[in-house]
Amino acid sequence: MTRPLLEVEDLAVEFDTHGGTVKAVRGVSFALHEGQTLAVVGESGCGKSVCVQSLVGLVPMPPGRITSGSARLDGEQILGRETVGGMRVRGQLIGMIFQDPMTSLNPTMRIGDQIAEPLHMHQGMRRRDARMRAIELLELSQVGEAEKRSRQYPFEFSGGMLQRVMIACALACEPRILIADEPTTALDVTIQAQILSLMRDLQRERKMSLILITHDLGVVAQMADEVVVMYAGKVVETGSADDIFYASGHPYTQGLKSAMPQNQDRRAQQLEPIAGSPPDLFDPPTGCGYFERCPRAMQVCEAHQPPDFDLGKVQHRCACWLHDARATHDS
Repeated sequence: MTRPLLEVEDLAVEFDTHGGTVKAVRGVSFALHEGQTLAVVGESGCGKSVCVQSLVGLVPMPPGRITSGSARLDGEQILGRETVGGMRVRGQLIGMIFQDPMTSLNPTMRIGDQIAEPLHMHQGMRRRDARMRAIELLELSQVGEAEKRSRQYPFEFSGGMLQRVMIACALACEPRILIADEPTTALDVTIQAQILSLMRDLQRERKMSLILITHDLGVVAQMADEVVVMYAGKVVETGSADDIFYASGHPYTQGLKSAMPQNQDRRAQQLEPIAGSPPDLFDPPTGCGYFERCPRAMQVCEAHQPPDFDLGKVQHRCACWLHDARATHDS
């Protein structure tokens, strides 16, 4: 396999608060290849968004800080350098679609000006040319009457149309990687399908790599090539979409699937929620973070962090003591 476009190794991010230090991301590693869609999944608060936002300099410092790790884009270190939050990486090489389009756009600026701004700043395009390009990007994002819409303000758009505007903003500088943070939040099912289809088509046309942050396994099944499952700030399982859905090895991944509605006509079917709550990241557990909620927990899980175990395929790995050769499988 060729060298990954983006390599993240042992990334750790903390936040200082009045209550203490929150260890939000604890040693996360993953890789993204050219043209690939990587889904980062997990419950709210597991560290998904903080992890990817730190790569593009969007974690406020202070109170946040990156305490360890590296991120290489095309072999070049970008983590912790000024360029990550400046002109050369964020917006130009890595674009981002934010979680809530209703609050991510400036309500006092016209839509066209907001799309044109990165073209003017990053590529030095003249304002007139940038505004013309903004109209083209709106058309590319399937916004009808693009020229008229470019002169309007965000409050004149629906949620689905604002999400298309966010896509146009993210694509303005033709980035190599597009990060989509919960891109279908608060959208109805029909609009959600349209947005996902649009993203898939644009990715294919532009040969972009896509990092999709979500807790919706239905979206993962539609979009992802590879999946990273996070829990309590750590990666607990990685693998292809087929590995995660049909051969998942971590009890947490299995719990997420059990809590997801199935497309089956069975009246007796019941969802199985994961009991308990995630651990306190002010004082993370010394062992497996899922220990207190895991129905198959063993004594070793409480005291020792599990290593990554190879589940038979090079890319399918799971951090769970159940895959240790010494583990018993009575439970």
